[in-house]
Amino acid sequence: MAHWLYKSEPASWSWEQQKAAGDKGTEWTGVRNYLARNNMRAMQVGEKGFFYHSNDGLEIVGIVEVAALSHPDSTAKGDPKWDCVDIRAVMDMPKPVTLKDVKANAKLAKMSLVTSMRLSVQPVTDDEWAEVCRMGGLDNPPR
Repeated sequence: MAHWLYKSEPASWSWEQQKAAGDKGTEWTGVRNYLARNNMRAMQVGEKGFFYHSNDGLEIVGIVEVAALSHPDSTAKGDPKWDCVDIRAVMDMPKPVTLKDVKANAKLAKMSLVTSMRLSVQPVTDDEWAEVCRMGGLDNPPR
């Protein structure tokens, strides 16, 4: 299974709002970047991802999972080129992992969060997943 990272500005959509959406989850809408869209098209139900607060906070605050495969983005006003997935909250990150801490960790130097900072939906390698989970205090992270 692949792992992912989803960026959201907490003023627009926060981790607390994501958790409040419950088991049904929510559409991850508004992505208008082809690479990020293609990442969502590659996702499978059950794959886990990090929920990252961008701009304000700059930290990984939770873990989500894909709840529904890629489908037309309801905010795209009928434009068929934009898709989204549905995600649901799985758990809080016991200790939020800051961007500063990620950048300071040599094991994460090639992580997309460091190298492709503007990309809103990013792949995360298995090794990166394990390291960030360790940094966040997860001894037995969800797979």
